[in-house]
Formats: sequence, structure tokens, C-alpha cells
Amino acid sequence: MSPFPKRRALLLRNPKARRGQEPIDPLLRRLEAGGLDVTVETFEALPELARDIVRLRHIADLVIVCGGDGSISSSALAAMESGLPLGIIPMGTANDLARTLDIPMELVGAADVIVEGQARLVDVGTVNGHAFFNVASIGLSSELAQSLDPALKKRFGRLGYAVAAMKVLTRASRFSATLTEKGRAIDVDTYQIAVGNGRHYGGGNVVQESAEIDDGHLDLYSLEMKNLWKLATMLRSFRSGTHGAWREVRTARCVEFDIETKEPMPINTDGEIVTATPGHFKVHPKAISIFAPPVLGPPKAAIHLPMYHR
Repeated sequence: MSPFPKRRALLLRNPKARRGQEPIDPLLRRLEAGGLDVTVETFEALPELARDIVRLRHIADLVIVCGGDGSISSSALAAMESGLPLGIIPMGTANDLARTLDIPMELVGAADVIVEGQARLVDVGTVNGHAFFNVASIGLSSELAQSLDPALKKRFGRLGYAVAAMKVLTRASRFSATLTEKGRAIDVDTYQIAVGNGRHYGGGNVVQESAEIDDGHLDLYSLEMKNLWKLATMLRSFRSGTHGAWREVRTARCVEFDIETKEPMPINTDGEIVTATPGHFKVHPKAISIFAPPVLGPPKAAIHLPMYHR
């Protein structure tokens, strides 16, 4: 018998996630073989997740979330408050935070990362007090989140997103917004404003070429083309994070700012509609510890963009 007490893990599972019905016995065996004493709880509504962490934090040394990006983001503030490190078992459709942190998509492989016990301090973004790890957006992505049928999303994954996206694009129109940072305001007409905290979003798109989840700032872009169908010619640049090179895309790098619209507009954070404009955005540097593989190679050189560069 080991002379050291087992680490206590609170594992929270979302059965409504795309892979939420997959058997978890193999990953539980891997966690327990790695010295973890696991308590399993199930949640079906995202607010329950934060409440469970707060309610049960006294019985845990770490929290493990089995779900998609929305589930993981919903756990962020409670995990920050509790001071508990966070483990991720990616069971969603896009799993962009796992992609950013190089966490395996295979469930037992993700459990191995938690057993290894190496954690990485990462930034958390907030908008109106709601946390996000990947991206918060206003416009096209919010319309997509509202129009996407949960059953279609669960059954067809990214294909379901593509079908819903085509419907959104056929009826999209520009909206007016005011961006304000450090007292400086600028008015824009745009199809979408996206604010990234991490690196990946939307199933593998890149927020900005040099973006990292621990770089201490947010990366913003605004789509200001007059003809939305030009977006089709720009898609490859979104996969590499080089979309800021297009004249129609305004980019910015900041730590705290505000976005206002004439009428309240929904704000989508990591796939969930959680609040509406006006939105106050803020980065919380190295606010939470997440189990992740070690970062290999030298850090990427940061590119410091002037605010509202276009």
C-alpha cells in the first residue's frame, strides 16, 4: 500500500455532450490506477456544474470535467474560486480548449494527462462576469449558436455546424458597434466581432497567428467586408490565424475593453449564449491551472498589434 494518500478527484460528466454517453469505465480505471480516488457526479444544465464544484470542493483536490467547451468554460469561475486544478476529458463537438492545450481527444489518453499531474497556468477571459477560454463573439457566431439544433449538433457534429452556418449566412446583415479601450472609442459596421482568449475556436480556427492561452491579453477581430460572400475566399486564413492581413478585417490586442451596440445583441462564449451587449471584456492572466502536456520548443515571439489596427 502506498504511504501517500490518494488524490481526490471530483469528476463531473455532461451526458448531453456529443460523446457524453460513451462508457467512462476505462478512463475511471486509468485514473484510479494512477492514484486518484474519483467521485463521479452528473450534470445536465450548465449552472449545475459550477454549483457542484462549490458544493463539493471540500472533498476534492482536483476537478475533472467531461464535456464540451461550454461545459468547461462554465466550470472556470468556480474552479478559480476554489483554487482547484482542472482536468479535461474532451467529450464535445469542437473541443477547442483541448486542441489549444494539446490534450488527446481519446478519453483514456486525456486521463493519462491528468494522471501525469503536470499543470499549466492559463488565462481566462470574461465578458460581463461570464468566463470563456476560447472565444466570445457577437454577430454571426451568436446567430449560429441560437439556430443550431442540439440534436443535429450531437448527431452530425461539425457537419451540423456547417448546415446551420449556411442558413445563417443567407440572412446575415451588418450591425453597428462601438469599441472602447482606455477611453478611446471607434465605431464600426461589421458582421461579427470575435474576442479570443485562447488559440483555437470553431473546431480548429485560429484566433490570431501568435495567440496563446497564457499570453496575458485578448485578440479581437471584426469582419467589416461589404459583401459577406467574400468570406469564402478568406476561409483558409482563418484556419492559420492570418485573417488580419485582409483589409476587410480589423484586428486588435488588448486586456480590457467594452463593446456597445444600438440594440442589445446576444454574446456567445465557447458555444453558449450567456449574456448580451453592452459587453465588458477582460482577461485574467494565469488565473487557473489545467492539466496539460508540457509545451515543447521555444515560446513563439509575440506580435504586438496596435489597438484597432486595420
